[in-house]
Amino acid sequence: MTALFNAFVVLFIVVDPIGLGPLFMTMTRGTSPAYHRRMAIAGTTLASGILLVFYFFGEGLLTLLGIGVAAFRIAGGALLFLLAIDMVFARQSGLRSTTLREQQEAETKQDISVFPLAFPLIAGPGALTTVLLMSSATHGVLAVTGTLAVLLLVLSLTLVSLLYASRIVHWLGETGTNVISRLFGLILAALAVQYVLDGIHSSFPV
Repeated sequence: MTALFNAFVVLFIVVDPIGLGPLFMTMTRGTSPAYHRRMAIAGTTLASGILLVFYFFGEGLLTLLGIGVAAFRIAGGALLFLLAIDMVFARQSGLRSTTLREQQEAETKQDISVFPLAFPLIAGPGALTTVLLMSSATHGVLAVTGTLAVLLLVLSLTLVSLLYASRIVHWLGETGTNVISRLFGLILAALAVQYVLDGIHSSFPV
């Protein structure tokens, strides 16, 4: 149960449904409610497919590349720690954001569900790393089922956040969103360090 709770916390913080809502509202400003709803559903669905593929085949990809799980835990923990630092300082992280040229390209597109919504905003490098770490740590039917339920729960919350983005912005405001982001960033930093320690312990067992 503790492992599932930790997986939920990490994935929720990395995907950041609360922070995605205002960003999505900015990208769809001036469009119809139908377009807003269609992009939210399509983007979340595509991101779910990407994350599920990484969950089931990510560890096999690591094996094919000759990368051990311990090494990936250390690298993943370091990556998530960098993301946590940006969250604590309320900065836009390169792990979940787009470059200026990518933003300009997205502004001229009529369909933002694939880019930049599904990738990199929802299923970005941080989320993909987290999913791979989750898959490598779960064994057995019950554990896999629980982890998949956690993944789908976070994605469902993300969809709700996108659909009700305007209300979230009204309730929280910029200051409230930053406060929550800083709190989540602190928690993520501690969990990222734990990933690194687990990787080191697996590499050099006592």
